[in-house]
Amino acid sequence: MIDVLVVDDDFRVAEINAAYVGKVPGFRVAARAHNAAQALATLERHRIDLVLLDHFLPDETGLSLVRRMRQLGHHTDVIMVTSASDVATVQAAMRHGALHYLVKPFTFAGLRAKLDSYATLRRTVDRAAGTAGGGPAAQDQEQVDRIFAALRTGLPSRHSVPTAELIRDVLHTADHPLSAHEVADRTGLSRSTAQRYLRLLEQSGRLRLTLRYGETGRPEHRYAWMV
Repeated sequence: MIDVLVVDDDFRVAEINAAYVGKVPGFRVAARAHNAAQALATLERHRIDLVLLDHFLPDETGLSLVRRMRQLGHHTDVIMVTSASDVATVQAAMRHGALHYLVKPFTFAGLRAKLDSYATLRRTVDRAAGTAGGGPAAQDQEQVDRIFAALRTGLPSRHSVPTAELIRDVLHTADHPLSAHEVADRTGLSRSTAQRYLRLLEQSGRLRLTLRYGETGRPEHRYAWMV
């Protein structure tokens, strides 16, 4: 079971986020905090695996809290859950080790995708550690690639990481957003498979979806890689 600390200054939002977490198998809310001081006190008293962290807190920012956590020896994993969507904050979150970044407002499906991705990452790391006998032995390149792929794609375990990586590479190198048809052509996947993975990656926050309107018919969905 993965124990989660939900940190948000808005009591109502914290309750909603906690309710979402409670609906995802394998996760449970261990505590809630509404400012940085409460969050740090909770980390001192309880074993927390994951912090869902808002950036705008009354006593300090979420990113400054992450810095203090690391300085104090708290290596708890962090997923940013915030309305802050400017590039500087997103980049700073990445540099401070946030595993994912979810922009408010979001749906239950969006949060579940992040949590499923995190659970997949933990299982991948645990399997690699087990292969090494639980010690600090170096992993081979395949195991290292598997860990980074689980982190980059944000995929639930029932989906193929290599397929998502193929789509990621195509979108990452494209100089403009692509439609599902174009992604299918460039990857060799069927259009239905490309569409399914594009939708999943968009829900997990990895893709930016835009609409292109023609003269007639429904707008065309076009996708670009965000990170």
